Amino acid sequence: MRASNHLIGLLNFLTFLLSVVILGGGIWLSSRANSTDCLKFLQWPLIVIGASIMVVSLAGFAGACYRNTFLMWLYLFVMFFIIGALIGFIIFAYAVTDKGSGRPVLNKGYLEYYLQDYSGWLKDRVVDDKYWAKISSCIRDSKVCRNMGRSFNGVPETYDMFSMRKLSPIQSGCCKPPTDCGFVYVNETLWNPGGGLIGTDPDCSRWSNDQLLLCYQCDSCKAGVLGSMKKSWRKVSVINIVVLILLVIFYVIGCAAFRNNKRMDNDEPYGEARMTKAQPSRIHL
Repeated sequence: MRASNHLIGLLNFLTFLLSVVILGGGIWLSSRANSTDCLKFLQWPLIVIGASIMVVSLAGFAGACYRNTFLMWLYLFVMFFIIGALIGFIIFAYAVTDKGSGRPVLNKGYLEYYLQDYSGWLKDRVVDDKYWAKISSCIRDSKVCRNMGRSFNGVPETYDMFSMRKLSPIQSGCCKPPTDCGFVYVNETLWNPGGGLIGTDPDCSRWSNDQLLLCYQCDSCKAGVLGSMKKSWRKVSVINIVVLILLVIFYVIGCAAFRNNKRMDNDEPYGEARMTKAQPSRIHL
């Protein structure tokens, strides 16, 4: 059982090092929170997660190495809620990203994204004017559209080359007009109305060649953000499942170390219960 103490101490020391990196990233984002609104969404979750892991790892490390029963109890208590929170987050992430995906376009390498394909809490959150102002500001400041330009031997890519590109959901929804609008390609973020009728999609009238506007107010842009968030949340959920498995293993080892500490506090040798020691060795007549 002493091996469990040493193992949980080592595992929590490694977890502590990870928490330092996470907490440092949150503090760094906090110091840059005035640069873009999107960073404000990231700083506090990172700080809270990093601080929580740090407290749990320190409690588990100290409790296991110094056989402190109270610290081991605190470690198991907090770890229980972290495991429960992770399970809840994984279920929530899959529930809110269950619907919606990009639609293939004939003879195009990219997908088109439509807001009506999405529903639920996440959609309501994104389309809210208050949050969309922050999200669109983040997209603009990230320069994701400005960085779309490509050239080959000094020659800008043609429309046929652009059509075969694998665009990200945000690039497809925010940086170009919907394909149904029938706009004429000039470059990646510059499109002119065609000679024919403009499509009936309301996003056709929202498109602007102003590089600060583009399609940031389009429903296709909001749908692209939802598509991007769906991919990101699914990836995070996979990582969380791996972390959850590791935390459950740590928790089981922590329970073994906790029982070992209680046994040593009660001066009970390993493998011998208190009732066994109290049992009389012979029968008195």
